[in-house]
Amino acid sequence: MINVNNLSKYYGKKCALDDISFSVDKGEVVGFLGANGAGKTTTMNIICGYLSSGGGTVTVDGFDVLEQPDEVKRRIGYLPEHPPLYLDMTVYEYLDFVYDLKKIEMDKEKHIEQILKTVYIEDVQRRLIKNLSKGYRQRVGLAQAMLGDPPVLIFDEPTVGLDPKQIIEIRNLICELGKNHTVILSSHILTEISAICSRVIILSNGSIAAEDTPERLSKTLAGNQYLLRIAGERDIIEQALSNMDFVEKAEFAEDAEGEGFDFKISFADRPDARELLFYALAERRLPILILKEIEMSLEEIFLKFS
Repeated sequence: MINVNNLSKYYGKKCALDDISFSVDKGEVVGFLGANGAGKTTTMNIICGYLSSGGGTVTVDGFDVLEQPDEVKRRIGYLPEHPPLYLDMTVYEYLDFVYDLKKIEMDKEKHIEQILKTVYIEDVQRRLIKNLSKGYRQRVGLAQAMLGDPPVLIFDEPTVGLDPKQIIEIRNLICELGKNHTVILSSHILTEISAICSRVIILSNGSIAAEDTPERLSKTLAGNQYLLRIAGERDIIEQALSNMDFVEKAEFAEDAEGEGFDFKISFADRPDARELLFYALAERRLPILILKEIEMSLEEIFLKFS
């Protein structure tokens, strides 16, 4: 649905995007993760056609952003970090205005009514936008992005500034939208990315630092490490582990308060290493109490590339 190839962008001498490439399949929900200035918003603005690139190509549903901008914009609904709302309009007046602006060829009244229901703002449609809470304004922003029923939705920090209840409401709404749309989501709220997105693209200094599912990123970046808790004397355990050629590294982690000792270990490239460990420790009468794979949290992954 979205193909980005060798995309570059400079602001003066500063490189905002450095030859990045990625694709987003139809129906996929992808999260952009990265520190401020990593290139997330620049990438989204180029995909939407609001910003020109310095090099590379972007296509949406087969249409080139530069050569066929109108076709691309018909297929994208965009919610920027600060929604472009006209505060002196009522919610309905604003959506009516955006409907005309987008030149949508659908039954206006029925379509707007459906959008109001979808984002749960029917009860405030006659109120001035300036009198709405931050959460309701964000929903109005989502509504304008959905007008015309575009197959692609791009959200830049959709829950910034919201309280916990509002964050959950918007997150649940985006999850629902993700069932029938291709979604790109940028957020600093890591639990949000983890809960909503099937894949994460981590940007760092204008480059793609990592890209995978949250689960696989966690396992890959943890580096094949395991937490091992063993009952016995610490010095005997350390000596035993050091004599095992299939154990690449073993570091004491902490005293498990009467339940043995915890070690962080990694194995040499052996497919049967856990089985070998079990039998080797059993021979030395050192029982394994816990053996589990160590995974990095999304927060740790974020900090690694920030």
